[in-house]
Amino acid sequence: MTAVAAGVLLPLRKRPRRPLGVLVSGAFLGLVVLAAVLAPLLAPYAPDAVDLSSSLVGTTGAHPLGTDASGQDLLSRVLYGARTSLIAPLLLLLLAAVLGVTLGTVAAWRGGWVDTLVSRITDVMYAFPGLLFVVLIIAVFGTGMTTSVIALGLAFAPTIAKYTRSVALAERSKSYIDAYRVQGMSGARICVAHLVPNLARSIAGYLVVLFGESLMSLATLSYLGFGAQPPSSDWGLMVQEGQAAIVQGALLPALVPGTAIAAVVVAFNVVGVWAADRLGARR
Repeated sequence: MTAVAAGVLLPLRKRPRRPLGVLVSGAFLGLVVLAAVLAPLLAPYAPDAVDLSSSLVGTTGAHPLGTDASGQDLLSRVLYGARTSLIAPLLLLLLAAVLGVTLGTVAAWRGGWVDTLVSRITDVMYAFPGLLFVVLIIAVFGTGMTTSVIALGLAFAPTIAKYTRSVALAERSKSYIDAYRVQGMSGARICVAHLVPNLARSIAGYLVVLFGESLMSLATLSYLGFGAQPPSSDWGLMVQEGQAAIVQGALLPALVPGTAIAAVVVAFNVVGVWAADRLGARR
């Protein structure tokens, strides 16, 4: 074997393998995303198709996962509900990231009274229960998925701001920042063009970890009646609607969407923790 070939193969041998749990979780999430995209092709019925003659039917050939109290096919509703349950957390985290990264970067860069002010604001937000803050916003602006996404985005922003500030402080002390300053580059340009992009990997890993929490939070609001409204097939709303059927001995209307929520949240946590460790190690 030549020295060149050995030099190429050595890094490949040292490359760590992904744990089995991460591979399984990633494959499962890929299937969930694919099912959500192909829901119109995969769903055997329309998600809002009512058939009272098939109310609370168990697993059959026509209804593989059963039906709810209105005779709506649970498989079809779960497939369509995956769209809302996956897209809404993405929008939530996008809003929270824009606010949190901006506040954290400004606090780390400016320091002094700006850093103190941002830190006190985030401390107050931490002291104030997040769910209560969200409910207050919903009470003012009304229920609905849009309001829930905005309210939770504001609630998640302080968490992201604190994390961004901590990693930005470490990045700001590096020599390349001083080199750009000596060249006469403005602080805003350094932050936008160099500082924030160098933080992107760490922040992205942290956001993946937060995805499961944001999905669970939105499902909780829908379950409480503050988020998605009928006839939406959002998973949290489906659990709330299926709860009444439990007293009749029908577990599937609540169990099917509840299991979907739990499985996706666990999978995202497994992948998120691994991704955060990997991305953080490569900074």
